[in-house]
Amino acid sequence: MSLNLLGDLSSSQDKVAIADAFSKAAATYDHHAAFQRDVGHRLLDKMPSDLSNKIVLDLGCGTGYFSEQLLLRGATVICIDLSQQMLNETRKRCGDKQCHYYLADAESLPLGNDAVDYVFSSLALQWCENLAWPLSEMRRVTKAGGELFFSTLLDGSLIELKKAWAKIDSHQHVNDFVSVNQVKIALAQSHCPVHHLDLPTIVVWYDSAFSLMRDLKGIGANHVAGRSNGLTRRRSILDVERYYQAHRNIHRGLLPATYQVCLGTINL
Repeated sequence: MSLNLLGDLSSSQDKVAIADAFSKAAATYDHHAAFQRDVGHRLLDKMPSDLSNKIVLDLGCGTGYFSEQLLLRGATVICIDLSQQMLNETRKRCGDKQCHYYLADAESLPLGNDAVDYVFSSLALQWCENLAWPLSEMRRVTKAGGELFFSTLLDGSLIELKKAWAKIDSHQHVNDFVSVNQVKIALAQSHCPVHHLDLPTIVVWYDSAFSLMRDLKGIGANHVAGRSNGLTRRRSILDVERYYQAHRNIHRGLLPATYQVCLGTINL
C-alpha cells in the first residue's frame, strides 16, 4: 500500500513523502495491518484459485503478504512498490524463484504492453492523484482477456476520526478519498467499460482513538496531503481522544473506525 503520484513539484514532494512514510513503517506494517489483510483477502477471493502458468502483477505489494498468497496459487509474481524498504520485506518473504521486483510508480509501470495475465492491487490506488492514470497503466500491461482486481478507499472512510479533528482546528488531518462516481469516471477515462464494483462498509473496532492512529502510523498511512509540517501537539491528541468518545458503541463498549471500500474487477 505505497503508491502515489506524478506531476508538478508538490505532487513530486508528496510522492517522496509517501514513499518515506511507508519505508519507515516496513518493519511494523504486518503487526498493524489486520484491516488491510481483510480487504486484500476479499479481493483475492475474486481471483482464480489456480494461477499456474500465469503472470500476476502485485501493484503496491507492501511487505509481500499477498504476493506470497499469489505464489501459493502457482503464479509468477511481479512485485512493484514505491518504497524500497517494502520491496526488501517482500523479497525476504517471497524470495527470487518466482518473483520479480521493481521500485516504480503505479502511473509509470516499467513493463511492456501485454506483459501480465492479471493485476492485483489492494489499497494502493487511493494514494494516486488521479485514479484514471494507474488504471490506464494496469490496462496497458495486461493481456487481452485478462483481468484487473483493485481495492481502494472511498469518501466516508475514517469519518469518525475526521469529525473528531474538525472539532479541534480547520487543518487537514485525515486524507480525503474519492467518491463512487469518481471511480466510475476514472474507469471510463481509462477505457475499462466492463467492470463490477462491490462496495462494502467495514468497521474496525478500537479501545481508543490513539490505537487507531497508532495503526495508521504503523502501516505508514500517516502522510496527509496538504497537512502542515508542524508537530502535532500532545494536547491536540488528547482532545481527539476526548471527542472521539462520542462515537463509542454502547453495546460493544468500543470505538468504531468506519471504512467505505471499493472492490473492483475489470475484464479486458
